Amino acid sequence: MGDQGFPLAVPDTVMTSLSDNQQQHHDQLRSVIGYYDGTWLDYRWLWLNSVNRAIHFGYRDGSRRSHAESLLKTNQVLAEAAAIGPGDRVLDAGCGIAGSGVWLAEQRGATVVGVTPVRTQVERARRTIATRDLAHAVSVEQADYTATHFPNASFDVVWALESVCHTRTKEAFYRESARLLRPGGRLVVAEYMRARRPLPADDEALLTRWMHGWMIPDLDTMQEHGQHALDSGLSDIEVRDITANMRHSLRRLYILSLAGLPISRALHQLRLRGAVPHGNALGSYYQYRALRRASWAYCILTAKKPLAESRVATALTLAPEAPQAGGRVTEC
Repeated sequence: MGDQGFPLAVPDTVMTSLSDNQQQHHDQLRSVIGYYDGTWLDYRWLWLNSVNRAIHFGYRDGSRRSHAESLLKTNQVLAEAAAIGPGDRVLDAGCGIAGSGVWLAEQRGATVVGVTPVRTQVERARRTIATRDLAHAVSVEQADYTATHFPNASFDVVWALESVCHTRTKEAFYRESARLLRPGGRLVVAEYMRARRPLPADDEALLTRWMHGWMIPDLDTMQEHGQHALDSGLSDIEVRDITANMRHSLRRLYILSLAGLPISRALHQLRLRGAVPHGNALGSYYQYRALRRASWAYCILTAKKPLAESRVATALTLAPEAPQAGGRVTEC
């Protein structure tokens, strides 16, 4: 499909005419680009492999799975939540290096378009797509998922796996998703969601330490995410807490951070490791500490775009974490 001229840098003459919100958005995009460029080696050597190409956490459902298998299981869980099947056209919003897009094409028969603001991710993704002989089914381009160039009603599914956290304007993501979905289309979002707003001061400070290291401007609550989807005109909205299924993978990263932080700190002090990768290691440590204080949860949001002729009222359902599968769903 080809790139549409997404700017890595905005000329100063243009920046002076931007509103404060627009400038903050551009600054955040630059931070995200710098983060993923600066942490690539951490992800490459400590997390993903050549098969899954996954820059996300892994799902466990009681059966023993390796780390690599749990990363692929996350794709399966989201694909089932969105009922993705052969012929579906999927927008992977914040696609990383196309790990999920390749999986959806190979395992679900979907056609996938991935977008990321990170040029180096586009290049790595395209090499993977070529190696897997999937150019007919998967494409990736450099773009901002809150303001794409695609026509209205272009996709059957919008998929966002741990990517919405990086935008300051989460409501803009939901509006753009609603615009891009065809009537009857589905949205699936896997995301970190804060427990409440505000948290107690100590918990808020701990959450901020994590977010700062990962270039996350803020986290929204389950209710806030659901409300954004409602305000965008989506229906059948459900937000489900799956922290129990993700905890093993989250703890794995925490253990890696405990082992690696002394080395990262020493190398950083010697100016042999940059501020961004060192901040990533610190963020990985603080993330799990914040989880243990129940300051945030790992959730899946699903929603649908109503059919043009439908007059069914929208609904928002929140499903808090339950100790076992089959916990009661509460409706708001």
